[in-house]
Amino acid sequence: MQLIEVPAKTGYVWFRQGIWLFRKNPLAFLTLFFAYLLAMTLISLIPVIGGVLPLVLIPGVAVGFMAACRDTIAGKPVFPTILVDGFRSYGATVARRLLLLGGLYIVAMALVLAGSALADGGVLLRLMLNGETMQQETLANSNLPLAVLTALAFYVPVAMLFWFSPVLSAWHDVPPVKAMFFSIVSCWRNRGAFIVYGVLWFAVAITVSLGLSALLQALGAGDLALIVLMPASIIVTTMLYCSFYATYRGCFGVQGPEQPVPPAA
Repeated sequence: MQLIEVPAKTGYVWFRQGIWLFRKNPLAFLTLFFAYLLAMTLISLIPVIGGVLPLVLIPGVAVGFMAACRDTIAGKPVFPTILVDGFRSYGATVARRLLLLGGLYIVAMALVLAGSALADGGVLLRLMLNGETMQQETLANSNLPLAVLTALAFYVPVAMLFWFSPVLSAWHDVPPVKAMFFSIVSCWRNRGAFIVYGVLWFAVAITVSLGLSALLQALGAGDLALIVLMPASIIVTTMLYCSFYATYRGCFGVQGPEQPVPPAA
């Protein structure tokens, strides 16, 4: 494993590879996505710990989705059970590391929401942590949009810390803290590519959302907007998840005998 520095235009390559990977097996990836949503919904119903347990499992599920991408490129069948691949295929030590990363992720997200309180006095924090119902007047008088932007700004370094750390811990036997260090260093060194990559996916999300909404309004079918936008957003999100594997391969250049390289563009 080595950290690779790539030019900014590589972000476009990652974007294209994510779409290419999704098109290789769209049914399998959409099934994984729905299985993930269903599992997280059921887990969230568990008393007391249901609110935080899905966050704890995110690093392990991320490894499972990366494994699905790897197996798809290798031409292997992909089943929903691969989502727990991180917890069952690499030993108890890796499973504990992924759970530790999940715990650290909860702490990081709590800090992100706490940081948003600097902008709105804690309205967003209470909404997210307690599910508190606010009066319309309270929401109208709060700086909620600024709080959301503040939370996004705080989330950027968190995303950099956890972008590669789960797969580095599972596939490369790297301890969690060291994996987080490698992850943020790799993201920073390739920040130009990640900016291009992020802008492209943001543009796709906005284009799909606004484009479909405008089209439905023009056709006089505005009432169907939610019905149409939901599957479209799910497809875009799933393609985005597929592109995570492309960023990993691009930044670390790892290739095994059963891991062929996706096309460059």
